[in-house]
Amino acid sequence: MANAGCCSLATILFLSIFQAALLQGAAQIPVVSQNLVTDNVSVVEGEMAIISCRVKDNDDSVIQLLNPNRQTIYFRDMRPLKDVRFQLVNFSDNELRVSLSNVSLSDEGRYVCQLYTDPPQEAYADITVLVPPGSPIIDARDEVLSEGNETEMTCTAMSSKPAATIRWMKGDKELPGKPKVELTYDRMYTVTSRLTFTVNKEDDGVPVVCIVDHPAVKDFQAQKYLEVQYKPEVKIMVEFPQGLTREGENLELTCQAKGKPQPQRINWVKVDDDVPSHAVITGADLYIENLNKSYNGTYRCVAANSLGEAYDDYILYVYDSRAGEGAPRTVDHAVIGGVVAVVVFAMLCLLIVLGRYFARHKGTYFTHEAKGADDAADADTAIINAEGGHTNSDEKKEYYI
Repeated sequence: MANAGCCSLATILFLSIFQAALLQGAAQIPVVSQNLVTDNVSVVEGEMAIISCRVKDNDDSVIQLLNPNRQTIYFRDMRPLKDVRFQLVNFSDNELRVSLSNVSLSDEGRYVCQLYTDPPQEAYADITVLVPPGSPIIDARDEVLSEGNETEMTCTAMSSKPAATIRWMKGDKELPGKPKVELTYDRMYTVTSRLTFTVNKEDDGVPVVCIVDHPAVKDFQAQKYLEVQYKPEVKIMVEFPQGLTREGENLELTCQAKGKPQPQRINWVKVDDDVPSHAVITGADLYIENLNKSYNGTYRCVAANSLGEAYDDYILYVYDSRAGEGAPRTVDHAVIGGVVAVVVFAMLCLLIVLGRYFARHKGTYFTHEAKGADDAADADTAIINAEGGHTNSDEKKEYYI
């Protein structure tokens, strides 16, 4: 142990003497060099940072790394600083690369790469320590909402560096929030975003998501599902008959009611009159046997819950028992139109063919009749010489008795 202490003390003494000698032979004011380069580093708290001092063209000058307090971390491949979190990764004539493990906020600052030339050259690496926020917390003013009401939610991301950004999503729609940023005593940031919006019945069961954006974390979010109550929606369905309602037939109606909370009371009434005495009402169903025209009118289904009531109407008109029986069959006009089009097209084609045929034969007749007429001396001769004319009087003889 004594020998190790002596060696460490000797190393520090040697470095001090060596640095003093170099500075005496060089200008006292260092310059920022294009030959010596390094990079800024962003690192999450608790993780590892790598600092690299690189020389493009080295002439055997000494490279060293200093901390923000300008204490020597590494001199060539020797580490005078006792902080064991600094470890040598690579040392050569062109690079001094050092790792810093378990980074904390106290490690943040400007580190100096120094090359002992005349004058000394320096390059600066700024280490920025990122601190991720805690898990986001959503607070809702109302646990249960009624349609049409306005509500408010807040989302908080605590103790981060730098300050986080908060976004809101309701379903697949982004909503604008109002952020507030606070700087705490330990140089951390707490961000609170406030969201105000109006709900409707379609929002029931929809998630509201608070998304936290920060360079130290990804996919950081919290969500809360909306519970929205709304008054009933009512619709009357005809179960029987499917067509006309005729005298002597039966009628069956079903009232479909949906709401939150679910409607506990469903009533059937006849507007401006009483429901027929022999009508059967079972829950949401209305059944009337042996219809007659005295039952005509408007039948209404009314459903109610704690938020209000709603209704739907069905107008009953009873036809004669034979209504619709003598009605002609429905004609498919598209088929008739297609058939007519085909017939017209066929007739047009036939007319075109006949026209071309008669025109061709008429031309042939005129041509044959004119043959031999060109060389005739007069009209009489042309007629005689024409094909089909009498070229020889002996060919046709007439006998008179």
